[in-house]
Amino acid sequence: MAIQKKLQTRKEQILQAAERTFAQKGYQEATISDVAREAKVSEATIYEYFTSKEELLFLIPGATARRGKENLEHVLRLIRSSADKIRAFIYDHFNFYQNHPDYASVAMLILKPNRKFLETEAYKDVQELSRILLQVIKEGMARGEFRSDFDPYLIRSAVLGTIEHLVARQVLLGKPENLVALVDPLTEMIVGGIKARDEEKDWNLRVVLSEGVKKEENEFILEREDRKAGALKKIKKIK
Repeated sequence: MAIQKKLQTRKEQILQAAERTFAQKGYQEATISDVAREAKVSEATIYEYFTSKEELLFLIPGATARRGKENLEHVLRLIRSSADKIRAFIYDHFNFYQNHPDYASVAMLILKPNRKFLETEAYKDVQELSRILLQVIKEGMARGEFRSDFDPYLIRSAVLGTIEHLVARQVLLGKPENLVALVDPLTEMIVGGIKARDEEKDWNLRVVLSEGVKKEENEFILEREDRKAGALKKIKKIK
């Protein structure tokens, strides 16, 4: 047991060193020697744990995403409303990227454009995080908190796309300086756009043609469609 723990600790040490090295030097320019120097181990030691530089790169987000999923699920269980859950999701991501700039750099600038990463197990771990957000959105729709006429996948894309865009800008340009300060504005923008209205209604004009009466005596009935109740409510007749 002690040996296994020591091996796992060494593996994590090397992955953390690779993360720092790739973020600072770039993946193409960085070498295994650079990673070994940063990890304070020999190149031979690195090859005992990893077969290549590419494997090192692709394994960086796996454990991070799994830990993130566990922590986020624990927090969301303590939150009641779907809107607050979306806020917690946004806060969790912004806060993590704000405090882990090397990971943000590797994730946004190196892994995201790499198509081969989409075929890895680590990418599946990352996907599990995004599924949590999708589940929250669908639950909000089922409870009547969010409008049901929107595509939940589109809402998820809007949230994740905005997060990734802002994180990438911070990595490249240093702006915005404080990602966490954007949690509430982004939450209000997203939730405000999808929040179910008290009355989601349409107006309809119905013409009632009666037999045996003059054309001008036919009734024009103005109706209001209450989507939530699933019924038509007669408002007034127009002669």
